[in-house]
Amino acid sequence: MRYAIYYTPPRDHPLTRAASSWLGRDAFSGLTLPHAERTGLALGEIAYFTAVPRRYGFHGTLKAPFRLADGVGEAELLDMAEKFSREAEPVVVPKVTVARLGGFFAIVPEEPNRALNEFAGQVVAVFDKLRAPLSEKEFERRDPEKMSTSQLRNLQNWGYPYVFDDFRFHMTLTGHVEPADRPRLEAALDRHFHAVIGEPLVIDHLAVFIEREQGAPFEVHSLFPIAAGGKRRFA
Repeated sequence: MRYAIYYTPPRDHPLTRAASSWLGRDAFSGLTLPHAERTGLALGEIAYFTAVPRRYGFHGTLKAPFRLADGVGEAELLDMAEKFSREAEPVVVPKVTVARLGGFFAIVPEEPNRALNEFAGQVVAVFDKLRAPLSEKEFERRDPEKMSTSQLRNLQNWGYPYVFDDFRFHMTLTGHVEPADRPRLEAALDRHFHAVIGEPLVIDHLAVFIEREQGAPFEVHSLFPIAAGGKRRFA
C-alpha cells in the first residue's frame, strides 16, 4: 500500500469535472467515466493517450507516492496532513494553461510561481519523516543513470527526483505523445479545457491519495482544506 500527498481541486470544481471527463475516471469515487466527446479525437484515442494518468487520477504532485515507514500508521499520516493544512496558507496561481512538458501534456501555471514552489518544498520535507526508504527495486525503476546530479541526490534523500529546484508543478493530462500526434492532442485539449482555465487556481486543499495494492488506481482518501482546520473523508 502506498500513499501520496497531492493537490486536487474539490470534486465539484469545474476543473476537476473537466479533467475527470477527459481522463475517464473520477479519483474521488474511483468510478470509470465516459471520455469527453466533441474533442476532435476518437474516444479510443483519448483512452489510449490517457491510460497512464488515468490510474493516478487528476492531481498535481506535492509528495510523490511512498510507503509508510515501519511503525507509522495511516492515522499518523492523516493527523499530520490535518495539522499541516490547518497551519498552511493557500497559494494563488493567477492563471494556468495547458502545455507540453517534454512528451506529455499537463495543466501548469502560466508563469513561475515561487510561493507554490516553496509550498511544495514544505510538503516534501514535512511528510518525509513518515516515508519508508526506497527499496533497491524502487530506486532502479527510476532509471537513476539518466538523472542529473541534483535529481539523483533528490532521489537518494527524498525518494523522488523532481523536488525543490527540480520541481515544476503540473497536473498531468496525457502519457507520452509522439511528435506526429501532438498538434491533434493540443487542439483537443484546448477545445476541452479552454472554458475552465481562465480563472485563478487557488491551491487551498491538500489531498491524501491511496494506492491500495501495487498497480491499483490511486483514489482520494481524504481532502484537507488549507487553513480551515477540517477534512472531508472519501475512503
